Amino acid sequence: MEPAIVCRALTKSYHTGGTITPALRGIDISINAGELFMLVGPSGCGKTTLISVIAGILDSDGGECRLFGTNLQGMDDNERTLYRGRNVGFVFQSYNLIPSLTSAENVAIPLLLLGATRADAVSKARAMLERVGLGAKSEANPTQLSGGQQQRVAIARALVHNPKLIVCDEPTSALDHTTGGEIMELFRHEALNGNRTLVIVTHDARIFHYADRIARMDDGRIMQVAQDSADLQMEPTHT
Repeated sequence: MEPAIVCRALTKSYHTGGTITPALRGIDISINAGELFMLVGPSGCGKTTLISVIAGILDSDGGECRLFGTNLQGMDDNERTLYRGRNVGFVFQSYNLIPSLTSAENVAIPLLLLGATRADAVSKARAMLERVGLGAKSEANPTQLSGGQQQRVAIARALVHNPKLIVCDEPTSALDHTTGGEIMELFRHEALNGNRTLVIVTHDARIFHYADRIARMDDGRIMQVAQDSADLQMEPTHT
């Protein structure tokens, strides 16, 4: 069986005011279905760029990245948006919840974008909030929730349309140790159910032990892939 994600010789640079800044310098990586895979390394090393290319948000400059056997860069914008909407769920560092909507309405958004009726989308959103322990908060607005509760709403939104890939950018960085651990347990219980793949970008060493494998990045390259956080050869952090 082909891995869920396969990247070969992946390159990406940013062009700003006549300056070219390489972000990815020939990335080769494979990530298996059902795996909780972490990307770690210093700020600016290319982690967020890599997950953005994997998820089809950014185009690479060279190389190839296949998601469940599909090369998203071979699609036009509409095809790619539809594929991403059906197959990818996102959990953002800042949660990205809409303050004027209830928790259930926020969670329903991916289903509405895929054409579900409002009644069906909200019903499924409430059921997903029950699964993440927030059934009693379905009608609460984000401002009425703690940081950990907002993150649970964000996770419910990422899961509600049953995507095959969940992509997370610093999901525990703003949470205390106990709440962060609860979020990671939730990921392991819910996100990996059904052979989903979970890719997490993080600086949070407290959660490294939840990973099946960890890739250490630096300067746009994969420097090491480890099965155990104890085997990571971390360089001094720089920004």
